[in-house]
Amino acid sequence: MATELLFRDDAYLAETPATVIDLTPEGGVVLDRTVFYATAGGQPGDTGWLVGADGTATAITGAVWSPDKQHVVHLLAPEAARPAPGDALVARLDWAPRYNRMRMHTALHLLSVALPYPVTGGSIGEQESRLDFDIPDAGLDKDAITARVNELIATDAAVTESWITDEELDANPGLVKTLSVKPPRGSGRVRLVRIGDVDDGLIDLQPCGGTHVRRLSEIGRVVVSKIEKKGQQNRRIRLAFA
Repeated sequence: MATELLFRDDAYLAETPATVIDLTPEGGVVLDRTVFYATAGGQPGDTGWLVGADGTATAITGAVWSPDKQHVVHLLAPEAARPAPGDALVARLDWAPRYNRMRMHTALHLLSVALPYPVTGGSIGEQESRLDFDIPDAGLDKDAITARVNELIATDAAVTESWITDEELDANPGLVKTLSVKPPRGSGRVRLVRIGDVDDGLIDLQPCGGTHVRRLSEIGRVVVSKIEKKGQQNRRIRLAFA
């Protein structure tokens, strides 16, 4: 039984009752359902706690995918006591870092709109994140990019998700902006993240398995903190909360 990924349907769900279905040889805990995002696509795995029936909280230090990509493995400190398969507990996020990553992840979508070039890599942090772009020409202006991203945030457009089949994605390769990280596939369908809509103006539409805020105003103001040259045609743009 694959782990039910509650964060894909509701990124704001901060905790859930769950049942332990397995322990990995390394001591990781596999649950039947989870709110924890597992490390992927430049976004770190969530941290938080497993809370037992007696109220005892055990820290989760991270979350990763199982080798077959069917389960989220919740990582515990080496010295932590492990629950047993069949145990009922509550999986609870450390919400503040998760929410900041949701804001940052959504802001990076807007950065890819402000700079409509192929994305070659990226990393999402709690206060600063980055995208690497395949840009043949230099001369990027930090202030101009900052102004454009904040202009998009000020629209307060809605952020929504929908699903298409693998075949539909193959027929529309232009949806994929990221060259280094492929969209999450394997289940026969791919999640699309849409910012804006046809009536009010579509800002962005691309495959993404990460977590995002519901409206752009939640991001707050951001600033391009640094532009780095990482190769003849590779520019790293760092984005931070203002």
